[in-house]
Amino acid sequence: MKASEMAAIIRNVVPVACLAILIAGCASRATKDVNAVSIGSSAKNAAASYTGLKRKVAIARFSNETTYAKGAFYDKENDPLGKQTVDILSARLAATDKFILLERTDLDSINAEKELAGLTARNVGADYLIIGSLTKYGRKNTGEQGFISRTKRQTVEAGVSIRLVDVATGQIIYSEEANGEAETESSTTFGMGGMAGFDATLSDKAISAAITQLVENIVNNCMDRPWKSYFLSYDSDGIIISGGKSQGIKAGDTFNVLRRGKQVKNPQTGMMVELPGTQVGTVTVIMTGGEDKNNEFAFVELTGSVDRASLNSYIIEEQKK
Repeated sequence: MKASEMAAIIRNVVPVACLAILIAGCASRATKDVNAVSIGSSAKNAAASYTGLKRKVAIARFSNETTYAKGAFYDKENDPLGKQTVDILSARLAATDKFILLERTDLDSINAEKELAGLTARNVGADYLIIGSLTKYGRKNTGEQGFISRTKRQTVEAGVSIRLVDVATGQIIYSEEANGEAETESSTTFGMGGMAGFDATLSDKAISAAITQLVENIVNNCMDRPWKSYFLSYDSDGIIISGGKSQGIKAGDTFNVLRRGKQVKNPQTGMMVELPGTQVGTVTVIMTGGEDKNNEFAFVELTGSVDRASLNSYIIEEQKK
């Protein structure tokens, strides 16, 4: 083969090969998540290092205040988006290891199963109740059409509103709303590459992004208030208070004993307000007992004096550090 013929072949083949490589490189699919935060190793390590007293938190079923997926056969009690929101929030709070999460959304079903099994329903009272709603949910598809390429972008936006209620007083101690967004993108060049269908995981990611913005404030509002316990009994068998190992109580722990302050009515709000209590002594944990969080207790030694006939008039609180 002559040199001139070889040069002609190279001139014709090389551009085609380069174009093929260029097309293959351009025919790609990219995915991008906006504000989709996952629980990383740092968060898990922080949770594992927590050894303090845990608060009891119940999450009520979240309502879906949006119009999404509300057809003729919509069941308010089994709304998938509302349940999805509760599940994500529960997972986020559980990851902190600072709470005992109590089931409230499916409490009737749990009690029914206990009744069938011949068990007595023993439900633990929560310190705080979280009530919330999905206030915004929407998804959209956008895209761009070029000379040789086409791009499709899927976006899901979600808004979550919560209220944190102090069960003892019925007061809302924290309320906030947050928005989250998740996005994925796919593209084709010269007709090559894939145009993806709707990505169902975007719903999880958008709701999770909104909840992630709220979790830290929920934790801070709960943990900034003192842990509380109550007298269960005081007789010849000993002095017993509520709470045990699962709440972080251990032998040697010392707590303050306060006589409840009197209740007065606030004329501005019409609500009853409990005034600060008076410290009357301390209790020191001797040992803990009980099978689980439903029936845990602790034997304590009392320094000071309380009225055995009016144990409900006292609160046991963690000591300020």
